[in-house]
Amino acid sequence: MTIISAGTVVLGGSALDAVCRPGWLEISGDRILGCGSGTAPRSVDVDFPEGVVVPGFVDMHVHGGGGFSYTTDDPDEVARAAEFHRAHGTTTTLASLVTAAPEVLLAQVQTLADAVRAGIVAGIHLEGPWLSSARCGAHDMTQLRDPDPAEIDSLLAAADGAIRMVTIAPELPGADVAIERFVDAGVIVAVGHTDASYEETKRALQLGATVGTHVFNGMRPLHHRDPGPALALLEEARVTVELIADGVHLHPALVHQVAITAGSERVALITDAMAAAGMPDGSYRLGGLDVEVSGSVARLRERATIAGSTATMDALFRTAATGLESASDSAYRHAVAMTATTPARTLGFSDVGVLAPGASADLVVLDSQLRVRAVARRGVWAAVGGAPFSR
Repeated sequence: MTIISAGTVVLGGSALDAVCRPGWLEISGDRILGCGSGTAPRSVDVDFPEGVVVPGFVDMHVHGGGGFSYTTDDPDEVARAAEFHRAHGTTTTLASLVTAAPEVLLAQVQTLADAVRAGIVAGIHLEGPWLSSARCGAHDMTQLRDPDPAEIDSLLAAADGAIRMVTIAPELPGADVAIERFVDAGVIVAVGHTDASYEETKRALQLGATVGTHVFNGMRPLHHRDPGPALALLEEARVTVELIADGVHLHPALVHQVAITAGSERVALITDAMAAAGMPDGSYRLGGLDVEVSGSVARLRERATIAGSTATMDALFRTAATGLESASDSAYRHAVAMTATTPARTLGFSDVGVLAPGASADLVVLDSQLRVRAVARRGVWAAVGGAPFSR
């Protein structure tokens, strides 16, 4: 058993007393045995007197990082991408795929399903191919298609329960049937990359969709006579709203306002990161498309469309925690909610996203500048900054 003490421990969840100054955690194996405020119940093994301990981050939308991609049939590349993001505090991740030819997509799903069974990633997110050609963003327009029951069934069979979420444009022919099929299979349905009307989006929510894929990005814009999908998603209390808070995809004021109006219990900050995250500017690939990164902004080479991000979850946490009253208890609670608790609850993961007795020992130790100092996943300390953490 290990006792960890820190100047600040943010437990997560909805409790108003979730911020402990100081705080402690007791870990045994891969589980948290206890936690609380003040002095630890016995001698401390690891002390971070100036540190901030938070639940491991949960990224429900990410395509790769560190020069590696999830859009591959190479299992080693999948593991390296997950390792990169783990060093930045992401202990639970969905591996997001992009639009591809049926046989390519099926092979990638099979590879990622193996990674899910191995515990490398927590599930698969299919972002495409059932998207709007008018709002496809950085997806291969030549491979977009309407939902086909036979293809859906083949993907579900290949994944064998590993597909956790799928993004669909609800205005496409066959979308209603597809939404119902995925919901019946226990898959979370997200509305995104869509030119749907307000009414079409409402229909998708009635059929069981519960997530908005990177809201405002890749969808019909809000208009005072044609509110479109964004308003329909924001006004529905049971919908989780993904936001890419990297300072490129959305204006910080918009992120701040959505977090206030929708509430941090409904907002999941996502990286939408691609292979270039953490890497120098240059040429990369997102699925089958060429991407150029300049000034850390990724864009398709051919049409200058933003192609995912180069963000990491620790950077999004810093943005959230300092965008309100810096280092306040309220700021920490909301930042943890949007980067851990809310996405974990949305995905149905009951033992991550919080620091609580019985929960997985997934935690991130941040320094006084909210930069990652150490990461534990299931009680195992991961490498940070190229070197393993030593107690």
